[in-house]
Amino acid sequence: MTPDFERQLMELTSKVYKIETGTKDQLSMVVFSGDLDKILAAMIIATGAAAYDMTVKLFFTFWATSALRDPEKSGKGKNLVEKMFGMMLPKGSRKVKLSKMNMCGMGTSMIKGIMKKHKVASLPEMIKTAGELGVVINICEMSMNLMGFKKEEMIDYPGLTVCGVATFLADAQESKIQLFI
Repeated sequence: MTPDFERQLMELTSKVYKIETGTKDQLSMVVFSGDLDKILAAMIIATGAAAYDMTVKLFFTFWATSALRDPEKSGKGKNLVEKMFGMMLPKGSRKVKLSKMNMCGMGTSMIKGIMKKHKVASLPEMIKTAGELGVVINICEMSMNLMGFKKEEMIDYPGLTVCGVATFLADAQESKIQLFI
């Protein structure tokens, strides 16, 4: 081997090692949208990746956080603006609506009916399955604070964590795949 070829081979070996050891078989996803179709897409991807033994970490932020509210729970000590946000935003995954063709709720009802007919799991069922598969759900603390949501009004989900963007960034830095929905 020539010294130049040997040097190039060593550099490539070093780069491959850094790539292989620097990332995990992990998917990190920002779930930003509060629309039914987009959260469904996020959960389909998340559960699919988890079924393939990938570590999956979801970061729910802004409008998506309302889908994680438990309709049976309420937060205490809210001011007027926080109460208004609570009334205006959907309370739970059963209340989110389509991003397109909602048609005053008719489109959302239609897609849910079609999903049921084709034996596609509902959003609440997908969230339950995600928990069973070990999908991690982190909720953005800043978004919760802005919208007046409290941890005690969120769904019961294994290991549900309220955290900041730094947690997502650390997860994303280790991940082979990063998505934004």
